[in-house]
Amino acid sequence: MRALLDTHAFLWWIADSPSLSKRAREVVADPANEIYLSSVSVWEIAIKARAGRLNFFSGDLAHFIVQQVSQNQFHSLPVTLSHSAKIHTLSQDHRDPFDQMLAAQSLLENMPILSVDPKLHSFGVEVIW
Repeated sequence: MRALLDTHAFLWWIADSPSLSKRAREVVADPANEIYLSSVSVWEIAIKARAGRLNFFSGDLAHFIVQQVSQNQFHSLPVTLSHSAKIHTLSQDHRDPFDQMLAAQSLLENMPILSVDPKLHSFGVEVIW
């Protein structure tokens, strides 16, 4: 299975947080699965870290993220023109731009999202939690 991490799922995984559901933990831990971290999640983390809302790392954020992706054998998912254009077709019920892009990527890449956010269902994506 290929699956896309929501930003909080990535953060909870690397922190070994009990907030990560048992099912999500199983999916990420299964070596048969390909787990993806979107560049939009890194953007969200950078914005929140700059605002002082995240302080789970010290030093260079880019280095930390690359190290975590490598260490956890995740794959990176860049934002493409098609992903960006897909936003136009999505429901406007959920206005968070990060979640909109993750939903667009999930739909176009045919990957479920590992997320606790029930609002993602409004985009028609498969959510695993």
